[in-house]
Amino acid sequence: MTLYYRPVPVAHGRHRLAGGWTRFSQVEVLQRGQSPSVTDDIPAEVLERLTTPRAGILGLPLDRPRVMGIVNATPDSFSDGGRYEAVAQGHRLLDEGADILDIGGESTRPGAAEVAVDEEIARIVPAIRAVADLAPVSADTRKAAVARAALGAGAAMINDVSGFDFDAAMAPLVAEAGVPVCLMHAQGLPETMQDDPRYDNVLLDVYDALEARVRRAEAAGISRDRIIVDPGIGFGKTQAHNLAILRRISLYHGLGCPVLLGVSRKRLIGTLGGAEDPADRAPGTLAVTLAAVAQGVQVHRVHDVGAVVQGLRLWQAVNNEKAEQ
Repeated sequence: MTLYYRPVPVAHGRHRLAGGWTRFSQVEVLQRGQSPSVTDDIPAEVLERLTTPRAGILGLPLDRPRVMGIVNATPDSFSDGGRYEAVAQGHRLLDEGADILDIGGESTRPGAAEVAVDEEIARIVPAIRAVADLAPVSADTRKAAVARAALGAGAAMINDVSGFDFDAAMAPLVAEAGVPVCLMHAQGLPETMQDDPRYDNVLLDVYDALEARVRRAEAAGISRDRIIVDPGIGFGKTQAHNLAILRRISLYHGLGCPVLLGVSRKRLIGTLGGAEDPADRAPGTLAVTLAAVAQGVQVHRVHDVGAVVQGLRLWQAVNNEKAEQ
């Protein structure tokens, strides 16, 4: 029976998680069909994987949480479709403190239809060209042809919500380009992914699926230090599934990669927080972000960059006695 080890965050733990700000002394041992148990007897190879510092992303060290600002160059995004001009939004998010801009031209909200390659390229390439000299840019696409055009325009990273499942040409392209990539977990395609999604054990099923994606990327020639993983909140998951992942998200550090969380303004926050309009979900987004930061999650993909940056500064000040020295 496969064992999974989740580091249990604690203020003054013996070990530093992934070389970051979170510490732990014990792990929660998880296995299918069994109740969890907690132990400080951590196998050496597991401890090494959990404590090894993660490589930086796009020149950004991961010794503190990083904020990825969302730029939707789409007319139909669930939260802000058509409400702004992409280049102006990119500048606005950089002014608010974004470390990375993630520019996408195809909505992957539940029920969204696929966008033609030429249209997706036309949406994102001008925006990427306009801001690529100002900050690191990630191209949010699942199509190799779009990714190639984005990289040519100045993007320095690919964010593939399909985790290389959608386009077989994507992994070879990323390997050839030598850029970082975020591999997300999604069950099904956007058109149908919320049609009664089911798992045996969502936390462990997603872990296994991400591990398989990481291995596939390595087999294609992409080194693990260029891979980021995202458990895919809201992508083929119910509210119960999403909460199960968020409560134990530190499990995914066991994959040996930085972890990205994309929960900004999602339905989970609207439902639990009582905010029907996605634009009103910044407080809930910040709450979930800080809970994930406490579990060592390194990268946070958000719409409301200013609110999250402010929240992180206060969180760091309260939790770091050296902050004012």
